[in-house]
This record gives sequence, C-alpha cells and structure tokens, in this order.
Amino acid sequence: MGIDFEGMKDKVSGEHVDKAADFAKSRFGEHSDKIDSAADKAKDYLGESGGEQQNEGQQDSPQGQ
Repeated sequence: MGIDFEGMKDKVSGEHVDKAADFAKSRFGEHSDKIDSAADKAKDYLGESGGEQQNEGQQDSPQGQ
C-alpha cells in the first residue's frame, strides 16, 4: 500500500504547500532553507498554477460534478 502522489496532485495547491512549509518552519526553524527548498520542489511538481490546475481538472472531468 503506497501513497498516490498523482491523486494528491489534483487536490493540493501551492497555498497548501506554503501553509505546510510555514508550519514546519515554526517547529524546525533552524532548517528553514531546506524546508523552503522542499516546498519549491513540491510547487514545481504541482505546476506553476497549483490551484488553477486543480480547478481545470474538475472542469474537464464529469466526475468532478
């Protein structure tokens, strides 16, 4: 049983990544440069538009209704 990262990609936006990074930095501030780097990579994986990508997928798919 693994994690479905492709399925998560449709549900997560860049805003969610930023919130998670802010939380992680509040707990592990001494590693903030690594957290920022990981957040940037996550946003790159999601694409530049993040939330817009999520909305586009729902419009194209009849399952989203």
